[in-house]
Amino acid sequence: MWLDRLLDPFRGKAITIPPLDGALKPNTALDDAPLLAAVERPDNLAVADGRLVFSSGPRLLALRPDACLEELAVFDHPVTALAAFADGGLVIGLDDGAIVFRGGAHHGRTLPGIGPGRLACPVAIAVMNATTIVVAQGSARHRPSDWVVDLMEKNATGSVWRFDLEDGSATALGENLAFPHGLLIEADRSIVVAESWRHRLVRLAADGRGRVEPVLSKLAGYPARLAPAAGGGAWLALFAPRNRLIEFVLSEDAYRADMIRDVERDFWIAPALSSGRSFLEPLQCGGVRTMGIHKPWAPSRSYGLVVRLDAALAPVASWHSRADGARHGVTAIVEHEGRLIAAAKGGDALVAIAPETETAR
Repeated sequence: MWLDRLLDPFRGKAITIPPLDGALKPNTALDDAPLLAAVERPDNLAVADGRLVFSSGPRLLALRPDACLEELAVFDHPVTALAAFADGGLVIGLDDGAIVFRGGAHHGRTLPGIGPGRLACPVAIAVMNATTIVVAQGSARHRPSDWVVDLMEKNATGSVWRFDLEDGSATALGENLAFPHGLLIEADRSIVVAESWRHRLVRLAADGRGRVEPVLSKLAGYPARLAPAAGGGAWLALFAPRNRLIEFVLSEDAYRADMIRDVERDFWIAPALSSGRSFLEPLQCGGVRTMGIHKPWAPSRSYGLVVRLDAALAPVASWHSRADGARHGVTAIVEHEGRLIAAAKGGDALVAIAPETETAR
């Protein structure tokens, strides 16, 4: 209310952002990591039949042992979610809401949408077993490619669904989520969800009947995909940083509505997968180059961040590409052949990280 806004300065209330400290202390480990492949906007990593599979826009690609790329399929819409079955089959979510199957026991099958409303925003898929998948629908109002619109509208219309491929039934496990963007199935079949717009991880019961249980809150960025770690625990990708300017804009409804209406989307004061490519982008004073130098601690709309979580899903290590780095917008991670592979969608790069890298601790 207007009275609260008038009194807030006297109460000491302010917009605050959790610091990058402790296990999240900044470093340059992502920028220092070996380049696995230079690919336009890589995303959605999975391992099928021992091969690394990923997407690049509407293309589905595999990385061969000789480091060359093999095109597996091209779709009519960008790939927005990907997971692999134990038999090597793939389940693929598309920007138009369809879910398709390639290879394996379900080859050729297509699901037009999930749930009674045919929700059309698949942003993450996890395989529970040979006949069951879990799908995160980021929003009931927008496609995956319109994620920034969903954030700027402050929506919380996302949901998580369990889909039985034998009888075709769909069960809602969680609803009214603020853009669920990553899924991790635990040993007891409960599901950890990365809830992007609320900057947290939550746990859902396997039957969908329990309450939403917060697991890790007040993250310093917007979480994306989760992946299991070989030694226990998990990996978490955060695709963009939080900063006070964006948080302020999110609190100003009238200004934000004008910005959405009058300004091109690429130039909104909003998180981004990459930044600094146009002089028309919003720029904070601390981000101005001085004598040709872009300070690594400068406020930025984009950032690269991968976090290692222990068995209790608490952060224990992290890999960064700071404001002056190039490997921003990490949306997906997966372990493959003893290495962690990260897709820097904003940096057009697949990078390989040694999980035991000391500089990340």
